[in-house]
Amino acid sequence: MLQKSLTTLLLITLLGLFWFIGERSLSTLSEGQKEAPLQRFDEHDFYQLDKFPQQVDSPIHPIPPLKKLSPPLQARVNLGRQLFQDVRLSGNQKISCKSCHQLEQGGHDSRGGSTGTSGKLLRRNSPTVYNAAFNFRQFWDGRSANLSAQAEQPILDQNEMGGSWPVILQRLLTDPNMVSAFSVYPQGITAETIRDALSLYERTLVTPHSPFDRYLRGDESAINGAQKRGYLLFKKLGCISCHQGRNVGGNLYQKMGIYATEAQLTQLQEDDFGRYELTGMESDRMLFKVPSLRNVALTPPYFHNGSRATLEQAVADMGLFQLGRELEEHQIELLVLFLQTLTGDLSEEKK
Repeated sequence: MLQKSLTTLLLITLLGLFWFIGERSLSTLSEGQKEAPLQRFDEHDFYQLDKFPQQVDSPIHPIPPLKKLSPPLQARVNLGRQLFQDVRLSGNQKISCKSCHQLEQGGHDSRGGSTGTSGKLLRRNSPTVYNAAFNFRQFWDGRSANLSAQAEQPILDQNEMGGSWPVILQRLLTDPNMVSAFSVYPQGITAETIRDALSLYERTLVTPHSPFDRYLRGDESAINGAQKRGYLLFKKLGCISCHQGRNVGGNLYQKMGIYATEAQLTQLQEDDFGRYELTGMESDRMLFKVPSLRNVALTPPYFHNGSRATLEQAVADMGLFQLGRELEEHQIELLVLFLQTLTGDLSEEKK
């Protein structure tokens, strides 16, 4: 009887030991999954880079169209699309990323100055999210190196979306549908996976096949004679020294108001001194990231402070402030005609 009891006790002990080892293994696996690095994707995963080669020699390069995404990438992009429109990322649950980046209106905020959860009017013009993937830095002052880092700042800024990660994570974790959607990440719902999904989605917000891109790829009929003369003038005046590459800008910093008078410079500055506010270096005063001119005809008002209502006004003032030239009316007209050829296909988002 004693021997039977000892045998039973031994079996129970062994079973308990096996259960403990199993639980520890599962726990370790779970922690390992949570700590696993995110899968990274490069531009070859997103874009058809070689399908439409450039035929016309130009410092401006065409926007590559999207390719069919792999299932894992597409699932994360779909999640990012949901999050882009989700008001739970804001403190008061009333605004989303899309509130200030209106995809049906050029991907910017047509009001010029956005209003955050605090009700305060923000001082900078919300830049377009379209083709932001091709910018060398994000924000007017370039304070974020990539889209993932950029995604977090408006969410946490108390003057913008006014969110906090603990609150946001708690909201999403209590939503079974969102928990299921985040199953595409082994890490589940974390601040990092939220940023990643948003940035992957934003990398799909490209606008290929503009008339000028079609011209660069060999279609002479894509733009007319006046538009071609506008492009030649754009190069002759020196606009292209700052506006070139895929985004026709977005790839360098430049001083705003190089040739502006003291009164004009004061009006341009208002309370915004560009990168100087980040670095404290005098050489960075009024230094801003050069904006992309892609879809520029769709994104009024213009400048970092949204102070120019029309494209014609913006072109005229750029001539004065950046080139030191008072442009004639016919020159402004030609330049605007060229800039209109940079409007691409926004339908990718609607598919």
